[in-house]
Amino acid sequence: MSAIGALVGLLLSIFLIVRKVSPFYSLLLGATIGGLVGGFGIAETVAQMISGVKDVSPAIVRILSAGVLTGTLIKSGAAASIAHFMVEKLGNKRVYASLALSCFVLTGIGVFIDVAVITVAPIALNIGKELKISKAPLLLMMIGGGKCGNIISPNPNTIVAAENLQADLSQVMLANAFPALIGLIFVIWVMPLIFPSGDLEVMEDEVSVAEKILPGIGVSLVAPITAILLLAMRPVLDIAIDPLLALPMAGLAGVAATRSWNKLEEGLNYGLMRMSSIAILLVGTGTIAGIIKASSIKDVLLSVLSSMSLDPAVLAPFSGAVMSAASASTTAGATIASATFGSMMLEAGVGAIAAAAMMNAGATVLDHLPHGSFFHATGGVMNFNIKDRLRLIPYESLIGLFLAILSYVFLVLF
Repeated sequence: MSAIGALVGLLLSIFLIVRKVSPFYSLLLGATIGGLVGGFGIAETVAQMISGVKDVSPAIVRILSAGVLTGTLIKSGAAASIAHFMVEKLGNKRVYASLALSCFVLTGIGVFIDVAVITVAPIALNIGKELKISKAPLLLMMIGGGKCGNIISPNPNTIVAAENLQADLSQVMLANAFPALIGLIFVIWVMPLIFPSGDLEVMEDEVSVAEKILPGIGVSLVAPITAILLLAMRPVLDIAIDPLLALPMAGLAGVAATRSWNKLEEGLNYGLMRMSSIAILLVGTGTIAGIIKASSIKDVLLSVLSSMSLDPAVLAPFSGAVMSAASASTTAGATIASATFGSMMLEAGVGAIAAAAMMNAGATVLDHLPHGSFFHATGGVMNFNIKDRLRLIPYESLIGLFLAILSYVFLVLF
C-alpha cells in the first residue's frame, strides 16, 4: 500500500479528533479512507484493520485489569491518604515541593494524572489561601509533578507503549526513572523562577474540605508497594508475573490492608469505567495501525530522517508529542505513536524498551491542550476561568518537552 494512503488516513484521524469527533470513530474513518486511498480494496482494507486490532488486543486486556488497582486506590482513600501524608510531612513552607511530589507519587503508583490533581487540589487550595499564594503556580506544580510520575507509572500510557513494542512493563517504567527524577527537580526548583505567577488574576475562594476518615499511611502504601514488587520480580529474579495479574493482585492486597472491602465493588466499577474508554480508543488505534503497518510509510520516514542526518530514534519522542497534541491525551498519544511507529523503531535498530519509554515521555509534551478533558478537569477543580487556564499551557509544554529531551538523552546518547 502506498505511503500517501497511510498519511491521508492518519491526518484525517488527527483532524477529526481535533474537531472533537469521537477518537474511536475518527481513527476508524481515517483507517478506512487511508486504506482505500492507498490502493486497497474494501475487503483488504477491512482485513488490515482487523489485523491491527488483533495486535493491540493483549494491551486491551491488561489495561482493563489495571482498573482494579486504579479504582481501589481511589475509592479506598489510599491515594488521598498518601497525598495528605506527604504534604503534612513537608509542611507549608515547602508547598511547591509537597504538591509536586504528591502528584508525582500518585501518578507513579498508577493513579490517572487528572485524578491525582483532583485528589491533591483541595489541599492546594487550603494552603494557597492560608499563605496567600496564587492558584496558578500551585496547579502548575501539581501538573508538573504528575507528568513526571506518569512516565514511570503502570498507567495505561505506559502499559500500551510497552505492549505495542513487546517490551517488559517494569523495564519501560524503570527506563525513565532518571528523567522523571530530574524532571521533578526542574518542576520544583526551576519552574517557579520562570512562571510569572503575579501576572495571573484569580479569584479568592472560600475553601472547605470535607473531613473524612482516611486509612493510615502504612496500609495505604501496601497496594503500590505490592505492584512494584510483583513487577520487579521479572528483571530481578527472572520470575515473570504479567501485569494482567500483578496489578489486580496489588489492588486487592491494598483493599485487604485498608480493610475497605465495602468499597471494593465501587472501586472495581470506577476502575472499569476509566479503563473502558481507553480500551475503546485502543480498538480504534488498532485499525489505523493495521493500515499504516501495511503501507510503505515506514520506509519513507526512515529515508527522510536519513537524508536529514537525524537519528531515527528522534521519531520516538517526536511521534509521542505529535500524537498527544492531536488527541490532547497522554494515553492516546502513547497509544497511537507506539501502535503506528513502533515496528518502524524496531526496524531502525532502536531498542524496544527505549522506544516505548521515549514515546511515553513524548506523549507528555502536549497532552494538556484545550480539546482534551485534562485541560478542563484541572482548570475546573481549581476554579480557573478559560483565559487563566490557557496561560499555563506554555509552561506545561516546557515541562513535557524537558522530560522528552531527558528521556532521549538518557536512553540514546548515554
